[in-house]
Amino acid sequence: MSAVPRTLSWPDILRLGLVQMAIGSIIVLTTATMNRVMVVELALPAMLPGVLVSIYYATQFLRPRFGHGADQGGNRAPWIVAGVAVLGLGALGAALSVGLMGRSLGWGIAAAVPSFLLIGLGIGAGATNLLALLASRVSEERRTNAGSAIWIMMIAGLAATGITAGMLLDPYSPTRLVLVTLGVVALALVLTVIGIWGQERGPARADIGKARNRDLPFRTVARELWGDARVRAFTIFVFASMVAYNLQDLILEPFAGHVFGYTVGESTQLGGTHHAGALAGMIVVLVSGTALARVFRVPVQGWIVGGCLLSGTALIAMAFGGMRAPGWPLGPNVFLLGLANGVFAVAAIGAMMQLACEGDEAREGLRMGLFGAAQAIAFGVGSFLGTAAADLMRALVASDAFAYGTVFAAEGVIFLIAAALALRISTRSASEPVPIPGE
Repeated sequence: MSAVPRTLSWPDILRLGLVQMAIGSIIVLTTATMNRVMVVELALPAMLPGVLVSIYYATQFLRPRFGHGADQGGNRAPWIVAGVAVLGLGALGAALSVGLMGRSLGWGIAAAVPSFLLIGLGIGAGATNLLALLASRVSEERRTNAGSAIWIMMIAGLAATGITAGMLLDPYSPTRLVLVTLGVVALALVLTVIGIWGQERGPARADIGKARNRDLPFRTVARELWGDARVRAFTIFVFASMVAYNLQDLILEPFAGHVFGYTVGESTQLGGTHHAGALAGMIVVLVSGTALARVFRVPVQGWIVGGCLLSGTALIAMAFGGMRAPGWPLGPNVFLLGLANGVFAVAAIGAMMQLACEGDEAREGLRMGLFGAAQAIAFGVGSFLGTAAADLMRALVASDAFAYGTVFAAEGVIFLIAAALALRISTRSASEPVPIPGE
């Protein structure tokens, strides 16, 4: 008699959320705080942190490989713990390299490159297999809500770290940055161990198909997966929407410093405000989605398209608001942007979890790796394009507000394109209703 697959309870799912929270808490220091220090305090071109962040995003093409390897082996916990440890090591190296840039730019950049490579490898191994573990162990009726809950906990980690680190970093010094990073990394490792401990007890659903797929080469499996039209459409949407999402990520805090005169701590807290807005948006969709489903049967596309449209509107408002600095309510504007980002993100993660578990039950890792790679590479492209465009516009025009505003307006247009692409997304056949987050 075959063993009965073990599914995760809600306490188990929320414990896994601690791991995603840990990953997010480390990431926010590298993509927000450290890039602000390089651009404002060290007066370096915004393209420098853009290139560094793009380096670690470029490593994310390995995500499908990481996921496929764990699909074959079946034990994802070592990948997750090792991934967070490597991520933390890279973040500490990045903090030290930023301090070194103030003394010797060449040596600082030389130290930053391998640090950001470690960050990328850690995220790829840890995050991909965390979501694959969730997909392979959670029951179907909990799948969408579980994916959303994990994502919400990551955003909570981003917001909490951004706000807390912002308070601890004033007044700024290189030593203070290293100490804050060390504290965040230590806490993240503790949360990871707590979150992953004992989660792989008993057989998973994926164990049923594992033997049949163990000997299939990566290229064969990947080619079969890309042949699925719905997987292709969703991957393209993820890429477009995440390019739009990340264009502002590395220039938001420099924008606040150059145009509104924010300090390091104030701009770091502004980043936390954006993540807090995203958290609120995710919660709103989950709560209202459950209620609306009883009356209107709102499809997942509705939430994704609406979130993209609202994101574009908020970005155009921020482009206009820079011209009205310092009187423009930048904090509420950034919160609205985060709210809109959260709406489309939580709907997209629900669709992602569903697609990851369709078809062959032993390929959750590869599917999540493909979607994660599209997301991460788009983040890298967005980071580079956003910072390069900001540098170019600041060189061409005398007004920082106009330079940054042009980039924000262009980002809004890309969100409109992403909204159009979202209309083609489907996680089920056309004859079946599409579930929404919260059901």
